[in-house]
Amino acid sequence: MENKKKMAAAISAVMNYIRTEEEIVCMQPANALGQVPYSSASIQLNLWGISGRQMQMQMRNLMQMKSFHGVRRNIR
Repeated sequence: MENKKKMAAAISAVMNYIRTEEEIVCMQPANALGQVPYSSASIQLNLWGISGRQMQMQMRNLMQMKSFHGVRRNIR
C-alpha cells in the first residue's frame, strides 16, 4: 500500500514537471521558434570559472594516475 502511494506521488510529480515544461514552450512567441536560443553574440565567457573547472579536472586526473602517491620502494 505504501509503495503504491509513493509510486503515484512520483509519477504525478514527473507528469507535473513535463506539463509545466510544455506550457513554457507553448508560451514562447511563434517567431522565436526559428531562432537559435544561444547566438554567438550573446555568449559571455566566464574565464575564471572555466579556469577553475579545468584545474579541478586536471587535479582529478593526476589523482587517478596516482601521481601524488609517490613511488613505493622496497628497501631491504
